[in-house]
Amino acid sequence: MGDKRQIGELSDELTITPLGAGQEVGRSCILLQFKGKRVLLDIGIHPGLSGLEALPFIDVIDTSQIDLLLVSHFHLDHCGALPYLLEKTNFKGRTFMTHATKAIYKWLLADYIKVSNINTEDRGVLYTEKDLDNSLDKIEVLNFHEEKEVNGIRFWCYNAGHVLGAAMFMIEIAGVKLLYTGDFSRQEDRHLMAAEVPSVKPDILIVESTYGTHIHEKREVREQRFTQTVHDTIARGGRCLIPVFALGRAQELMLILDEYWEAHPELHDVPIYYASSLAKKCMAVFQTYVNAMNEKIRRQISINNPFVFKHISNLKNIDQFQDIGPSVVMASPGMLQSGLSRELFETWCPDSKNSVIMAGYCVEGTLAKMIMSEPEEILSLNGAKLPLKSSVHYISFSAHTDYEQTSEFIRLLMPNYIVLVHGEQSEMGRLRSAIVREYEDQPDVHMEVHSPANNEEIVLNFRGEKMAKVVGTLAAKRPKTGDTVSGVLVKRGFNYHIVSPEELQHYTELSQGVVTQRQTVPFTAPFSLLHHCLLQLAGHVEQVEKQGKNCLRVFQSIVVVQEKGQVVLEWDGSNLNDMYADAVLTLCLQIEANPQAIKQSSLRSITQGKDKSTFEERVQKLLVEMFGEDSVTYQKALKYLTVTVDKNTAVINMKTYEVQCKDEVLHQMISSAVTRLHIALTPINVPTIAVT
Repeated sequence: MGDKRQIGELSDELTITPLGAGQEVGRSCILLQFKGKRVLLDIGIHPGLSGLEALPFIDVIDTSQIDLLLVSHFHLDHCGALPYLLEKTNFKGRTFMTHATKAIYKWLLADYIKVSNINTEDRGVLYTEKDLDNSLDKIEVLNFHEEKEVNGIRFWCYNAGHVLGAAMFMIEIAGVKLLYTGDFSRQEDRHLMAAEVPSVKPDILIVESTYGTHIHEKREVREQRFTQTVHDTIARGGRCLIPVFALGRAQELMLILDEYWEAHPELHDVPIYYASSLAKKCMAVFQTYVNAMNEKIRRQISINNPFVFKHISNLKNIDQFQDIGPSVVMASPGMLQSGLSRELFETWCPDSKNSVIMAGYCVEGTLAKMIMSEPEEILSLNGAKLPLKSSVHYISFSAHTDYEQTSEFIRLLMPNYIVLVHGEQSEMGRLRSAIVREYEDQPDVHMEVHSPANNEEIVLNFRGEKMAKVVGTLAAKRPKTGDTVSGVLVKRGFNYHIVSPEELQHYTELSQGVVTQRQTVPFTAPFSLLHHCLLQLAGHVEQVEKQGKNCLRVFQSIVVVQEKGQVVLEWDGSNLNDMYADAVLTLCLQIEANPQAIKQSSLRSITQGKDKSTFEERVQKLLVEMFGEDSVTYQKALKYLTVTVDKNTAVINMKTYEVQCKDEVLHQMISSAVTRLHIALTPINVPTIAVT
């Protein structure tokens, strides 16, 4: 796996794979992979399926390689599989959601576990209450607009407006930005604000397509239809069932009904029930996070609590319900799959005086979706056939964007790539076609729209130049074009910085270290002879004193210390200094091997006419071979030879063979070449006479 990860870090391919919510509504789970990083967006279950079949296709991935999981909101189709992932798989990444989402997640999934235990066999239960409790410790929270970073992945979130605490996540990996909307609504309602429009333009937008190209009716119109339908049902002596999820649209509908009842005294004797075992707990959460709601609610809370309802009572279970006369009951779950809403529906559906109002999106494969077609009969949980005579109404208060909202949101962001998720195949296809048509006559707009199915991989290419930011003292002076900036290149995540070695500890957890090298060699020849030979080798030797001992500094970096019967070489380790030290060491060993021969050789001066002339010619020829004839100029009268390479000029004094050059690399190359040539042309001759 390590080799694959390395390839991923070098690859320019970004892949997006729906493991759920690909051409379907339910079990949202999107896998994002880029530069060796892996992010999961949501981990829900499918409302129309049960057991392992309800899970996203997480079995096709190695969950241990996931770096990060971001949960958009508390609805089961977005977070229902979270305890399974955290407790039943080898997932080792970090998990984030907003404060309100975590607070509600606990109660909502506890209720789901109880309902699952009642309505399925043991093999169909995905996790237990203990798994849920253990998962809570592994969930981290973040505030809206709070920036976090995990393994080089930067992310922050915006208000999505869908339900309390719902978030849209902006993710940045290696400079590429992706916005995942989750479920969102751009229309403010009675208690929630509209989804924010990010100030940062994303390169990729993963957006829900729940309602495709449908356009919602105006809020005032649907509220009037809703209250009128309820009123008509009560007037004919019937019962009105409104299947809802425990949190979300239920609170919106309660605000509408409580206000309507207050305005109609003739209804005060008709009870309204909020039938959920989580009623009190959920309302406490809503009152706690009132600051996350719209301005109207925040103003009202200072006067009176809008979530303390005058005309609505809580109904914990059906045993407490006295079914006498007309009533209105909001009961969970919203898809009529089980629980209180299913029990009441089976009791009331044979009576034509009663009505059912579906106030939210109905997922394929659920009873809620089936009764939308108004069949003559339905199958009860115990297998009996029941006639469906009660009226069925669909009045959507679903806080999902319609086509107008989605289109406007895209127009404000103008991403290069759009990936549609969370929509049935037909709706998703219609939305994709509508978006393509909207921009097909705009040649300056390049927008790709994808609508992948589950496990279908979308591959996008992002190839950008790597840029390094100069920081610290190196950034104090603005460099000019052609200047060389020398420092340490530091990579942190996907950001590069160039810093001075001395400031390394200020910008990283690293510190600069210097390795001082020391080598001792036997040396019994006169120290003055060594001085003379070093002068010939380097061109310049500095006499220094160290701890009362005679020392020579050569190449401005190698210190030669005279001691009895030996010399000690000291230098700070580096590639260049090590090379200089090798040259000095070799010279010391040659002198020690035959000091008389070295002395006689040193007395042979190459400054004599013929030898001098030969050496100058050889130097010029060598440099021409190295850099080309056009780069080398010899001013014979001034005894200067110049070499120009890439606008860098080196000047060689042919009298002293000293090299002057601002470019360190060029200086090193020429100095080394001249020195080696000098050594080659002045070989050590071993004399044939005895040493006296």
